[in-house]
Amino acid sequence: MSSLGMPLSTPALAGKLAGLQSSAIRDLLKLTARADIISLAGGLPDAALMPRERIAAAAQSALADASCLQYTESPGLPALREVLAARESARIGRAVGLNEVFVTHGSQQALSLLAEVLLDPGALVIVEDPAYVGALQVFRAAGARIVAVPLDRDGMRVDVLEELIANGERPAVVHTVANFHNPGGVTLSPERRRRLAELAERHGFWVIEDDPYGELWFDTPAPAAVASYSDQVIRLSSVSKTLAPSLRVGWMVAPDRVCRAVELLKQGADLCGSALTHQIAADLIADTSWFAAHVDTVRTAYGHRAKTLVEALRSTFGDALTCTDAAGGMFVWVDFTDGTDTTALLPTALDAGVAYVPGAAFAVADAYRNSARMCFTTGDEATLTEAVRRLAAAHASR
Repeated sequence: MSSLGMPLSTPALAGKLAGLQSSAIRDLLKLTARADIISLAGGLPDAALMPRERIAAAAQSALADASCLQYTESPGLPALREVLAARESARIGRAVGLNEVFVTHGSQQALSLLAEVLLDPGALVIVEDPAYVGALQVFRAAGARIVAVPLDRDGMRVDVLEELIANGERPAVVHTVANFHNPGGVTLSPERRRRLAELAERHGFWVIEDDPYGELWFDTPAPAAVASYSDQVIRLSSVSKTLAPSLRVGWMVAPDRVCRAVELLKQGADLCGSALTHQIAADLIADTSWFAAHVDTVRTAYGHRAKTLVEALRSTFGDALTCTDAAGGMFVWVDFTDGTDTTALLPTALDAGVAYVPGAAFAVADAYRNSARMCFTTGDEATLTEAVRRLAAAHASR
């Protein structure tokens, strides 16, 4: 009975929540907070490489003007959008207008808002397999029908997408992490980028080019953006991997009508972003020589760590596994060839003091039981070598 003496009737939650589940990666982070565990699990940039002093100076400069403490425009602080328009123009190879740049609370918010703008319940979304978990959560919440297209060493199998279309499938959206894929660690080839854009224009679907890692190349810059080939490609990126996640500055580059639709939804979600963090980000990115040197420092550190992890895995496990050649980004994808179930192995690995994300966490359906994603960004070379030693001990005792 209620306090009013009436029978209790529990209010319902929205039906769309029924198919959602918490991210296995976020849940795993709670376990890996222990000091005795070396974590290869979380996709976290290295806080030691984040430019705290430079951020502090930019914050102090921003605070000299009280307007940075006020509400700002829903599409983002104009000064930041101008800086981003210039950078994205160079990245895409055409002039990007201010009306085509929309700043969001991290690029994940951009993805969430786009799902509401571009998808009706039941609409078909094509994702890569294995898939970015954040995209799966967003598209499932939108009630989309999700179909996975496999990856190989050259990224999304665009030929498989063509076959799906030839067989009558009509996607509304194709999502790709084209550069240094999360979790697959591969990069979409230039030929496939061009073909994907051609398919989008021929069959009338949107491509979401999710690009948080494109600047984190080690030896060779990432290929021309997918958006270079078509206006039907919406680009997403952020400063989370180059500056700091806590700034929560992401953005999209999209046609004006898409940005205006997203603006309506963002006004209902949070009115606007933070003028303070927008100004900080604008200051840092506009300082082009400093920003280029900073990103180069991050690249160099991550490149050494990636090489260490890959070499340790291959030399320690030999033919028992294969792994990607991390050419950029933050992740190595591992496939055990000896039948190791990485979900079953994880508790033993945690007992041995090392964590990773089982491949099943990235599967659209039940797959990747013998795979794992490993992040190399937060450990130095000695720590990564020790992590592989611990993993080998757990593997030997399984």
